[in-house]
Amino acid sequence: MGSGTPWTTPSELAEHEFCPRALHYHRTREAPTSRSAVAGTTFHRRQLGAERWRSDHPGWGWVALAAGVTLVGVALAILAR
Repeated sequence: MGSGTPWTTPSELAEHEFCPRALHYHRTREAPTSRSAVAGTTFHRRQLGAERWRSDHPGWGWVALAAGVTLVGVALAILAR
């Protein structure tokens, strides 16, 4: 990305669609200075970390779903008494 050519690549277009300022920051390498820009950078870093964790631990979503279904089943059994 930011290959120095005047052409825009499809991945750069996708990145721009996700976050219009991301392409600018990637090309200029300048640090965000405003409070909202810093908040946006923090948000993107947190989202990327969460996405990376989910891809490294794919089974935990199913474990959470099974635990939730079990808890609902137990609650319904208790209420049915």
